Amino acid sequence: MGYIKAGVGPSSPLLLVNRFPPMSREQILTENAPKPLPVLSQALVHNGVVYCSGQTGVDPKTGKMVEGDIQNRTRQILENLSAVLKAAGTSMDYALKVNVFLTNMENFAKVNEIYDQYFKDPKPVRTCVAVYQLPVGTDVEIEMSAVLPEK
Repeated sequence: MGYIKAGVGPSSPLLLVNRFPPMSREQILTENAPKPLPVLSQALVHNGVVYCSGQTGVDPKTGKMVEGDIQNRTRQILENLSAVLKAAGTSMDYALKVNVFLTNMENFAKVNEIYDQYFKDPKPVRTCVAVYQLPVGTDVEIEMSAVLPEK
């Protein structure tokens, strides 16, 4: 997969040539977002796109989940993602795709109230799904990808 056959004729030896360049990726790490677990990165940049891992409402200063309701956690998540994007050289204005995970769809409107404050038109494409459970007992997690602005 990803290879093409190269040769000059039917009797030529088969040579497989990789038609894709080697994958380059840059890891993004900032102290302004929660420290990632050893099994993941806060974000990776590849071909001008920043791919952010899912964030929960953990305050990077304390390492603890913010207190209060789902709106407080959503705000912290979006601040965390904004910090990761800034460290990568972009911002929420360049967000392409957002995935929102909720443990209870009754919180959909509450999350949207905060979410809408962070994105200008055109808004990124988005998917929101209900899941049975999320890490550290939270009720919301958000991941996103964003493009790097042209220089």
